[in-house]
Formats: sequence, C-alpha cells, structure tokens
Amino acid sequence: MQTELADFIRETPEGREAEAILRKCVHCGFCTATCPTYQVLGDDLDSPRGRIYLMKRALEGAPVTDKTRLHLDRCLTCRACETTCPSGVRYGRLVDIGRGVVESKTRRGLFERWQRAVLAWGLRKTRLFGLALGLGRLVPFVKVPAARPAGAWPAPRHRRKMLVLAGCVQPAIAPSINAAAARILDQAGISLIEAEGAGCCGGIRFHLNYQEEGRDDMRALIDAWWPAIESGEVEAIIMTASGCGVTVKDYEHLLAHDPQYAEKAKRISSLTRDLCEVLTPEMIADGGDRGSVAFQSPCTLQHGQQLRGKVEALLTKAGYSLVPVEDAHLCCGSAGTYSLLHPAISKELRSRKLASLGKPDVIATANIGCLAHLQGGTERPVRHWIELLGRRMTP
Repeated sequence: MQTELADFIRETPEGREAEAILRKCVHCGFCTATCPTYQVLGDDLDSPRGRIYLMKRALEGAPVTDKTRLHLDRCLTCRACETTCPSGVRYGRLVDIGRGVVESKTRRGLFERWQRAVLAWGLRKTRLFGLALGLGRLVPFVKVPAARPAGAWPAPRHRRKMLVLAGCVQPAIAPSINAAAARILDQAGISLIEAEGAGCCGGIRFHLNYQEEGRDDMRALIDAWWPAIESGEVEAIIMTASGCGVTVKDYEHLLAHDPQYAEKAKRISSLTRDLCEVLTPEMIADGGDRGSVAFQSPCTLQHGQQLRGKVEALLTKAGYSLVPVEDAHLCCGSAGTYSLLHPAISKELRSRKLASLGKPDVIATANIGCLAHLQGGTERPVRHWIELLGRRMTP
C-alpha cells in the first residue's frame, strides 16, 4: 500500500515501523473473514482492512475524529487477521501505533475518561480488585466466578527453578491456577517460584492507551524479576495467563528504544514461555476416561503466540475426550477490558463462542480473562487447563 506519512511521525521509530507495515498491506480483504467485529457489525471500518485505511489516513496527517477512534476502540486486538493475512501484515503492532496517534489527536468525554482511568488504575491492584469481587458476589444479579482455594504450593526443592508471574487479576479470581502449575511442575522436577513485587505485566494500561504508563509497569516487572534472572537462579519465566504471556514476549519490541531497559527486556522476552511450552505429553501419565472437554484457545495463545495444538495434546494424554470446536479461531469477546467497555459486542461474541463449544463436561482455557468472561455466560464449569491435569504425572 503506497503511503506518505506526515512530518510529525515520518522519521520516528514508530513512523518507520508503521510505514513498513502499511506497505505490506495489499487490501485483499482476506482478514474480514476472520475478524470478530466485522462478523458482528458488518461494517468494513470495523474490519482490519478498514481500520488500516483509517490509521493510514491519520498517519498521513488527515483530520482525526471521534468516529475514527471508536472504530479502533472496537478492535479486540485478537490478531486473527495476522494468522490469516497472506502478506504478513503485523496488524497488532500497527494498531498500537495508530491508537496512540488517534488518542493524542482526540478528546474523550468526561465519563469515558473516568471509566478508562478507573480500569487502568484499579485492575492492577490485586487486593482492591479482590475486594471488589467479594462485594460483587454479595449482589444477587451480578455473576462473579466463585473463588477457588489455591491449595498447597510445594516449597522450592529442585535444582531446576522457574519464575511464574502472579499477575494482577488472576490471584484474586483464581489463585488455584498457579498453585496447580507449581504442584505439577514439582512432580516433573521443576520448582516454580513467584518474585516478590512482580505485579501487572503492563498490558492493561498499555492497551487502554496509557502506553507510557504501561511501559512503566513493564519496567517495574523487569526490576522485580531481574535479581533471579541475573543470578542464574531461574532458567525460564512461565506464564499461566496467555494474555500476559503475549505481552511479556513482546517486551523486546515495546522497550527496544529504552537505553536502560532494552537489553534486559530482550533477555526477559527470550526466557518467557507459556506453560504449555514447558509441559509435554511425555510428562503426563496416561489417564483413564476423564470425561469430555472443549478447549477454548485464547486469541493471545493461538494468534498472538502462534501456539496451537499443545494444550489439546496434554488434555488428550491426561484422558480427556476433546469436543470439536467450530470457528475456533474467533475471539470469545473478553479481550482484557473490552468486555467492560463494549459489553454488547462482547456478549454477542461470548454467546457465539459458547454455542461453538458444544456441551462438554467442562470448558478449558488458557487465559484468566477468557475464563471469567465465559463463566459469566454459562453454568458449565470453566477451568484453566492446568487445573484439569491434577496429579496424573509420571515420576
């Protein structure tokens, strides 16, 4: 796609990256077939192709309106379009740049600014968020997932050690996830540890267009992890939430121009693994018939990290019967804070996703946001896949 960027961005790192991405797009429209918002709304400006056109215009210096911002806001950043694109367009990186520019050239209404500020601040505070969840469970018409106790966490005893991110919302919603991962890895000869002060990965504020504040969260997380990394105490960083994983794996890019953190960020990204990249079917004892499961593969796992089939292989080895999932590439509608900011679209996508998952005994997923969102729409249990493996591990 031919483009001529405006002076305000042309010679910046963001401008050079955006121009390279834009020139790859041939406007073929293949992306519309896999874009969730286009499937729901049917508006080309709510497809990757349409949004790329809007961002191109903004980067070329054309007037930017609230309507432009709305179409970019409606994007789930699911990156299914990247999986589909025959030209290799890095849409996710382009939309980060485009949103930053559009945000700087428009002004949201007072309520919208307040709403986004509260989410950007409050969701990162685990204790405050946990308190809000507790209060929500007292309200009859508010459906909040029931708290599940964490269970035992084995003390570090193995030579092999790995860090795991506690995160911000996951400890409040499901502390059982990291504890289950710790128990299973312990049986595989790996001790899982959390670093004190390691909180939000930065994704919440960054994707709410508080981009520099999001980078501050990334720097804080690197600082919390760095002593264990620098000393060689740990060999990897494990992610049990694929949304956090896709963000941390991108630190190398997001902090590439920070002279103090660029090398550290590169090191952190290189060490980061989703849990399904560490566990293998060989580590799991053959299970009997443990019932049926439908695996909802989060967009951050299958499109963002390009990890497909690994979790399904682990569940199959453990004895579960996998239910086929139609349109498995489509987003469930959670997408971080999207379900709170665009509830109508989010609920429609959730309904479609739950219908596509069929009627298994249990629904499994790999991201805390997807888990909470899906559980809000069904009585069927929704669990992180690691919680389903239990103790069926080989020595």
